[in-house]
Amino acid sequence: MEKDSMPSPAIKTVWNHTAPEEKQTDLERLVNDYITQKQTQLLALKKGQLEKEVFLKGAGDHIRSSFGLSPGAQRRLLQEFEQYIFGYSKLSGLIDDPEISDIRVIAYDTVRVKRSGKRMDAGVSFLSEKEYRQFIDYIATKNQVSISNLNAIQRFTDTESHPDFILRFTLSMPIVNTYAEPYLCIRKVPKAFPGMNALIEKGMLSRETAQLLVQRFRSGSTLICGGNSSGKTTLLNALKETLPDDMSILVAQQADELTTMYHPDMMFLHSIPGTAESKVSYDLKNISIAGLTMDVDCFIIGEIKGEEALYLLNAACTGQICAGTIHAMRADRAPDKLVDYAMYESRYSRNELMRMMDCFQTLVFMKEYRVQQIFFCKGWNEERKELEYEQIL
Repeated sequence: MEKDSMPSPAIKTVWNHTAPEEKQTDLERLVNDYITQKQTQLLALKKGQLEKEVFLKGAGDHIRSSFGLSPGAQRRLLQEFEQYIFGYSKLSGLIDDPEISDIRVIAYDTVRVKRSGKRMDAGVSFLSEKEYRQFIDYIATKNQVSISNLNAIQRFTDTESHPDFILRFTLSMPIVNTYAEPYLCIRKVPKAFPGMNALIEKGMLSRETAQLLVQRFRSGSTLICGGNSSGKTTLLNALKETLPDDMSILVAQQADELTTMYHPDMMFLHSIPGTAESKVSYDLKNISIAGLTMDVDCFIIGEIKGEEALYLLNAACTGQICAGTIHAMRADRAPDKLVDYAMYESRYSRNELMRMMDCFQTLVFMKEYRVQQIFFCKGWNEERKELEYEQIL
């Protein structure tokens, strides 16, 4: 076969899908036992109802009674199992690496990462499609997520497994994928996120710009926009930590990306998507409506992407300080995008909503982890039927 006609890793995976089944390793068998027979122990461990030492003792007992191995082989298997359960198997080293922000598993033998903003091969892979699929089953069980055909696309967050990072997962199963393996994307969100001084040192913004944004963030509503992985959440996380202790803050978000390290009066709510097995569902709209009754001084939405935009806008119009991130490619285009979302739910006309947007007094555009634009809203021009801005960066 000529080089140009060689199959891609994904196509190769489809061909391998029909290969004879490989012999199951002791680790694969042990993990499978816990996925299929001992799920209650995994869930109790996840919920903190079962201590690590007790869990591992039970695993050791199971190995001794069921595997017929020598004492040395038993110890080695238990060590491998401990690494698997309390880490993320082949991906554990990537998750530990502070320079890696994103991990993408395209196929069992194709793992990609974003390291310091650049995408590259991860240098690790799973041994087989079978091992990778078992790993997918395990992380679903560990995070109490159903991956049936009725729930083939799942988003979930692990806030507990790693001491330094919150792990945000997006998983799609073969029923909706073109090729025969799951796709797994992991976004790592630092728990000890950088503050404003650290962002200045990293070159995200100058000290003068930081002082200006902190002052305006405390006194009026702010909208931070940009593309994917542009630094929107990083800046918002740092800015909210500058709010005074005597302000009460509510943060609504889809995934647990915004956290606090210092503030004593900050509440966090996250959405819960409905599934085929459960009709329990709380989206950002539900949370935002509840937030309007909670007597907060500052209302923050982690990422605005739907009907919740109307309730954030209503809160800002009543004088409540509000903030959020949104996808837009210029600072002065962010209000248009927020109004687009607000119109999903609103009885107001577009012009009426745009007029209300003058309550968002500061607009920030992020690109490649740098503050690229800052606009101040000067108000609504009734004659021209549009918002007027002053660009200060």
